[in-house]
Amino acid sequence: MGLTKIVSVNAGLPREVTWRGQTVSTGIFKRPVSGRVSVRTLNLDGDRQADLTVHGGKNKAVYAYPLPHYEFWKEELPGHDLPLGIFGENLTVEHLSEDEVHIGDRFSAGSAELVAVQPRMPCYKLGIRFGMDEMVLRFRAARRNGIYFAVSREGELGEGDRLELIARDPNAVSISQITRLYLEGERADASAIRRVLLAGALPDGWRDYFTATLEKLASARQENDREAHT
Repeated sequence: MGLTKIVSVNAGLPREVTWRGQTVSTGIFKRPVSGRVSVRTLNLDGDRQADLTVHGGKNKAVYAYPLPHYEFWKEELPGHDLPLGIFGENLTVEHLSEDEVHIGDRFSAGSAELVAVQPRMPCYKLGIRFGMDEMVLRFRAARRNGIYFAVSREGELGEGDRLELIARDPNAVSISQITRLYLEGERADASAIRRVLLAGALPDGWRDYFTATLEKLASARQENDREAHT
């Protein structure tokens, strides 16, 4: 995957909605915007997140979702309206494979430069957007996560611009591999986790998670060894 096109640029400000009898503030309601949009270190102009403890920040500055995933969800959710931006993405793009994009890969987008850093693991607010709680579990099970980017060079982009790969990360740890290892939890392969930890662009939160997982795997292995010798 070297070159794709931005089909839609989407943004939205936080709004309050009623969900399960409670008032919730969320920025997941994104809609296509026209013209050139400035890309900043923390987000796109006109776009904000409601809960900055789990959303936003430099490692979640720009979220991209591939258009082919929409075709999958049309099959999974027949009769459900799926306007561009419904997954909360800032960029809807023609093609973007989580299997082919690596942590640390660098892309040009208009005059901006982006770095792929992590998959999207949604919270309950995706369920709010779709009007059904089970959407979060279905999204994770489908492993069509989309990709979060950090902004390495601020600039402008717009609908129709190219999203072009300009540099590969030498560690070649794919976005989908992060998702797979996360879902496997303590069943994950330790050597694969150690390889992930070599990726320099891996955010601290993921680094802490995988380091802790390695420690749990090591403890479990030691316990099994003790039991085998008693």
